[in-house]
Amino acid sequence: MFIDELTPVFKEIIQHPVSFMGGFLSGILHLSLNDDPVKSWLDQQSGVTTPSSSTTDDNNGRSSGPQSISIE
Repeated sequence: MFIDELTPVFKEIIQHPVSFMGGFLSGILHLSLNDDPVKSWLDQQSGVTTPSSSTTDDNNGRSSGPQSISIE
């Protein structure tokens, strides 16, 4: 029963082993796609786009500090 749920995952691993191992190792090593060695390598590959993050949209326009509330 549990193996039936993992079957699609195993099929993807078998179809794309290099991609899976690359993602697995980058997760283990905590590599960020925006860091220079990884980003420059991804930019050289064809058809790969790296996600861009903007600092203004990260908090939906709110400050990251503590906020006060009033309870009546």
